[in-house]
Amino acid sequence: MEPYYYQRLSKPMQEAYHAIKRGVESLSPAFPVPRLEMEQLSEVLFYLRLDCPEIFYITNFSCRVHPDALRVEFCPEYLFDKGRIREHQKALHARVERLARPAQAFTEWEKERYIHDFICTQVRYDKLKKPYSHEIIGPLGQGVGVCEGIAKSVKALCDQLGLWCIVVISENAPEKGIKYRHAWNVVRIGGRYYHLDATFDNSVGTPELIRYDYFNLEDRRIFRDHEPLITPAPACSEGDGFYYRMKKLSFTKLEEVERRGEQAARKKKELVFHWRGGYLTRAVLKDILQCLERAGASRDMHPRVRLNWPQAVLQVAYTPECPAHMLDAQQANEGEELEAPLPQEETAGDTLQ
Repeated sequence: MEPYYYQRLSKPMQEAYHAIKRGVESLSPAFPVPRLEMEQLSEVLFYLRLDCPEIFYITNFSCRVHPDALRVEFCPEYLFDKGRIREHQKALHARVERLARPAQAFTEWEKERYIHDFICTQVRYDKLKKPYSHEIIGPLGQGVGVCEGIAKSVKALCDQLGLWCIVVISENAPEKGIKYRHAWNVVRIGGRYYHLDATFDNSVGTPELIRYDYFNLEDRRIFRDHEPLITPAPACSEGDGFYYRMKKLSFTKLEEVERRGEQAARKKKELVFHWRGGYLTRAVLKDILQCLERAGASRDMHPRVRLNWPQAVLQVAYTPECPAHMLDAQQANEGEELEAPLPQEETAGDTLQ
């Protein structure tokens, strides 16, 4: 099957797509492509690099044009010289093969989780935003990356394991303080499409406690704290593949919260759960916190709660000491330290399904 974004291009743009792919794979300094507008050629290169994360070494291009020619000369700008590119290609190919090998016999869902957990435990967000962090060479070669490099690395590993996966991009929103476009993935598991944002899960979890707040979300939920897409993507309409639902950690009753809180306090283990019992307003949150307090009281333990409010996910740790602040609001993001809001009475968190 042809790559996802290639299929959505016009015939002339598809021809340019193939010409650019052949040219950059051979590391040619210049090569002919169909004569299109510069904006169209930029769009072709943009989608080519999303379809093919292994093309990590081209950053930009220019063109030389003859007024009467049917083709133009495409001049790519490479991130490294030809020798270094070949070295990196060899190393990355071996790295991807080695990482994928233990998961070859896994189910689709297990493969997806394996890739997600690798990102959350072995990759840290590159706050300096080096050029290579936007490509697979950052996360897979250096252990650092930004959202684009992380999403492309997820796709590269999915491709190696035979999982359907694309990289999607959302627009920035300066008026909301969102300075940059954001990238994540859409995957197909069991014939259904889901959003997977390993970057956001990386930001709310730790290598010791992996979070799955953005593991297989449907459209309705991902866009609570993500901007609209600028790239085409299949509809993600099902919520049954969401990690916390699959693991029976999506609660609809306060009694479930208190019972699982008691278990966590007794075993001295952290509890992460999703609230699915109605709108997560301040009043509902107050009831949940009271349940968690009662759960620890019999053992003289006190809950410390971290809340990802847009996704209605709570992380609870019980300690003998009473914390100065019982509740900390989190804001999943691209590695920046941002102050997160608490729910308002009139604002929906998650609805009962």
